[in-house]
Amino acid sequence: MIRLSKEQVVLLHERLIEITGGSNGIRDDGMLESALANPFQSFGDEELYPSVQAKAAQLCFGIVKNHPMVDGNKRLGTHVMLVFLTLNGYELSYTQKELSDTILDLAAGKIDVVLCG
Repeated sequence: MIRLSKEQVVLLHERLIEITGGSNGIRDDGMLESALANPFQSFGDEELYPSVQAKAAQLCFGIVKNHPMVDGNKRLGTHVMLVFLTLNGYELSYTQKELSDTILDLAAGKIDVVLCG
């Protein structure tokens, strides 16, 4: 399974901010590391999130909810999820509205991460 490094995620954030606007930078380094590590946790010999899809959903959720960046956390969470899925051979079928609505609902606590993964 291909994982994104912290450096790659920070670079992706920088590019997103350049393209879409907002403030660049890490607000909380620990929260970023937590969001990137959480999907790969295990207990004993069992992964908590064994599928690529579940890991992708947890990556998105962690970035959206932890707010590790100064700005653009929903954008970053969405793009990290999509890049992670693509790197691991998965492609989602969605409209921009469906994706946007899902991420906004996730951020607002209207849906649970389980429904996203």
